[in-house]
Amino acid sequence: MDSRTLTPVLRVLRLCLHALLLGLLALAAARAAARGGPQAPAAAALAALTACVYTAGVLVPAVRHSARASGVWLAALGAAWLALLAVSPDALWVAFPLYFLQLHLLPRRWALGAVAATAAAAIGGFLAHDGTATPGTFIGPLLGGAVAVATVLGYQALYRESESRRRLIEELVATRAELAAAERTAGTLAERERLAREIHDTLAQGLSSIQLLLRAAETSLAGDDPAARHVAQARRAAQDNLAEARRFVRALSPPDLEQGSLHGALRRLCAGTTGPEVRFGVSGTPVELPTPYEVALLRTAQSALANTARHAGASRTEVTLSYMDASVCLDVVDDGAGFDPARALRAAPRGDGGFGLRAMRARARALGGTLSVESAPGQGTALAVTLPMPDRDAAVDAPGAGPARREAREAGGCAA
Repeated sequence: MDSRTLTPVLRVLRLCLHALLLGLLALAAARAAARGGPQAPAAAALAALTACVYTAGVLVPAVRHSARASGVWLAALGAAWLALLAVSPDALWVAFPLYFLQLHLLPRRWALGAVAATAAAAIGGFLAHDGTATPGTFIGPLLGGAVAVATVLGYQALYRESESRRRLIEELVATRAELAAAERTAGTLAERERLAREIHDTLAQGLSSIQLLLRAAETSLAGDDPAARHVAQARRAAQDNLAEARRFVRALSPPDLEQGSLHGALRRLCAGTTGPEVRFGVSGTPVELPTPYEVALLRTAQSALANTARHAGASRTEVTLSYMDASVCLDVVDDGAGFDPARALRAAPRGDGGFGLRAMRARARALGGTLSVESAPGQGTALAVTLPMPDRDAAVDAPGAGPARREAREAGGCAA
């Protein structure tokens, strides 16, 4: 493990492991020297060699990053320890820190085998020196190995759980940030749409009415009447301001509608929808619609497709925009799981769903239209929103008003 990624607790544990192994090696050399005899110098030399091999492995980065290097290092460390165990029975206790090294650096199946071999070597070394087999001869090394295995496996399980929770927290934080950004965007778009509707329904309609009244007054006045000139100027000012209001409405409309017509925005929406196959078609001859109509139909399609992708489990969805003499209709039909529309609407006040349907119905009613939903569990869903065609005669400018009307259309405006 890279030392840069260690927590303070793990750094302390690693230092304790270093101190334990080096301390046990020093103890084995000291006890061999205290007993004296011809093996004391060999025990001291082998203890020093084992300490040097261990220190080299700790200092070489390749041991921490390469399975092959760590295996070679453990083999060299094990060989030095076995040589020390052959001349000093006190080297038996070095097996305990070796267990932790093997479990930490080797794959699990190899680590368990290495721990078992180390425990067997410790037992054999003690029997070779003492010659007396007691229960403690077997219990000590085996119990130490079992404790090491349980400790390391338990720590690894806790570490995996901790990492899983850390990743979950990171995902939650990222999701919360995305949700906050989406809510801000949705709030901004909703406010833009509200302002567009207010301008269209109040300012633009009022200016259109003023223009019609001034046109009527202009036709009733004689050409040489001094008031006729002022009425004409007032009508042109109202006409220019109406075109400006239409520019504001278009600027505040959804970005999807800024790139072209309604059916073009719907086609891009269907092409960019993930999940089921979405087919889009246009019936009838497309005509220019007021911005509130385009916004309502686009938002309805977005909401319906989102519900289809999220809940329906459909394999195919058909979206059709139909232009008729007296109305314009948007149909969204899927072959998904279906649902009970009445139950979904009843669940909305309790916060269990249905708000999308209520929002679609409210948009349609605000423009004098209707929303119908036909669905049943297991039978797919058919949603249709129908809006009456606006009275285009009320928006036709008088002769001579063509330049201003063309200017309004170039700015993206539509008939009031």
